[in-house]
This record gives sequence, C-alpha cells and structure tokens, in this order.
Amino acid sequence: MYKKIVLAYDGSESGQQALLDCHEIAQWSQAELTLIAVMPLPLSVIGPEGGVYDPELEREEKAHFQEILDAGVRKLADAGLVARGEVVTGDAVSEIAACARRIGANLIVVGHKHLDGWAARWWRGSVSRSLIDDAPCSVLVVITR
Repeated sequence: MYKKIVLAYDGSESGQQALLDCHEIAQWSQAELTLIAVMPLPLSVIGPEGGVYDPELEREEKAHFQEILDAGVRKLADAGLVARGEVVTGDAVSEIAACARRIGANLIVVGHKHLDGWAARWWRGSVSRSLIDDAPCSVLVVITR
C-alpha cells in the first residue's frame, strides 16, 4: 500500500490529470502527498556563455512555480488530504527521484502528454521515461492525449 506519494506537478493538462489520479490513490490508501515542482537551472549555473543571468527573472520564475504548486496543494487540502509542496531547481528526473528517496516515497506520480512527430519526441525527451530508470520506487505515468 502507498503511504508516501510524490507528485511531479507543473499545472499542465497532464499534471492536472495526474493530480486527480493521485488524489484518488491517496484517499484510498490514506497516503501523505508531496507535490514537487522542478524549476530549470538558472543561466548562471549553466554558464556565462549560455546567456545573461538575471536574478530578478529567477525570482519571478520561482514565484510562478510556487503559485502553481500552492494551487495544487490547496486542491488536495480542500479534499481533506495531507499535502505539502516543494519547489526545487535542477534536472527534473534527478530532483524528483531525490525527493522520493529523501521522504521514503512508495510511489511517484507524473503526468505525460504524447508528443506528435518524431522530431518533437527527440528534441524534448521524456521525463517520465527517464524517471522510470532513476526512481527508487514505483512510478505511475498518467497519460493525456
């Protein structure tokens, strides 16, 4: 039975569907939920030749991620579930897996939207596919079309 669940949440359509599915699983198993939003690395970490680093832009981006995360946590809390949120910065796969390890999660839930065309799939990659190889526990991939 799942007692600790990590939900990778970005507010997208697939993220919303994952939130709904996660809600049902958590309600059924009385699990604690941790929503995690992964913000990409700022340009300063990538390197000065990669672009211009703007600390104000980074603060705005983090505030945006926090708003999305807070909305998801509120939805779950309004439904009577124990939920908390965390915004982290870095590679999505690494950060989601690290969070699951840190809290001792039994399940990771992530949304996935099928991409049209081979070029889109090649260019963007798949967090959910990579996460399956890195995860310390089961992974539920919620698919939207």
